[in-house]
Amino acid sequence: MKLIWKFNLVLLGIFIVGFATAGYVSYKVLQTNAREEILQHARLMMEAALASRNYTNTQIKPLLDTQLKYTFLPQTVPAYAATEQFNDIRKTHKDYAYKEATLNPTNPRDRANDWETDVVQIFRQAPETPEVIGERDTPTGRSLYLARPIQIKNGACLVCHSTFDAAPKTMLDLYGNANGFGWKLNEIIGAQLVSVPMSVPVARANATLRTFLLSLAAVFGVTFVLLNVMLHTIVIRRVTWLAAIADQVSLGNMDAGAFQTRSKDEIGVLTEALGRMKASLVQAMKMLES
Repeated sequence: MKLIWKFNLVLLGIFIVGFATAGYVSYKVLQTNAREEILQHARLMMEAALASRNYTNTQIKPLLDTQLKYTFLPQTVPAYAATEQFNDIRKTHKDYAYKEATLNPTNPRDRANDWETDVVQIFRQAPETPEVIGERDTPTGRSLYLARPIQIKNGACLVCHSTFDAAPKTMLDLYGNANGFGWKLNEIIGAQLVSVPMSVPVARANATLRTFLLSLAAVFGVTFVLLNVMLHTIVIRRVTWLAAIADQVSLGNMDAGAFQTRSKDEIGVLTEALGRMKASLVQAMKMLES
């Protein structure tokens, strides 16, 4: 096998290993960054929901408490306010979702479905768990969800949710007496759930990875060509020239050419050595002839 082919095979092997390693590491880093970006969006949405709940509970509800005697206003319920706020967001961001999934809700729209119930059970079985992060498939693609427990820490909540006898009549007129009762202090009754689509950040990460790998392949292609040109110019052509002259000398043709060079590299040293060997050979032949 020719030297240039050996060189190219070694270079190709190095590129394949390097390309695969760089691709794998880059994929992991970009996917991790994309997931962190998605999670950051989810946490921002969760904080916005908490801010909406706190605003409703501290500033809106006290102003409308007297209205409970005449009519029940869902707008005074922090969970209702946060949900309505994100329903407005979903008008322009349909893939984003917020829900206060509850096992036994007053408002039927808050009832936890199958996978939401599983998340609530995680909090009920491990009350010290601050949050749960997971992924699930949706009709619009892969989605990341962030969940935090809903725990009854304020006894004031039990006024409406302990027994239906203690609940405001106006609330019973609106929602009935079948659901939303039997809650207990410090009990985890549900989970706040924020769902954020993964498609856009993941697609952006994949596009970045493709660009990086194509750029890496292009750099290798240019380097491969330049190294081959350099190898042919500096090594292959000179060695071929030396081999041709040495072959002629070995056949007795002392006029084939001179081993001369100005280069001081290894091939230059070899050229000078071959020149001295040819001179010695010529001198020996003259001595034999005389």
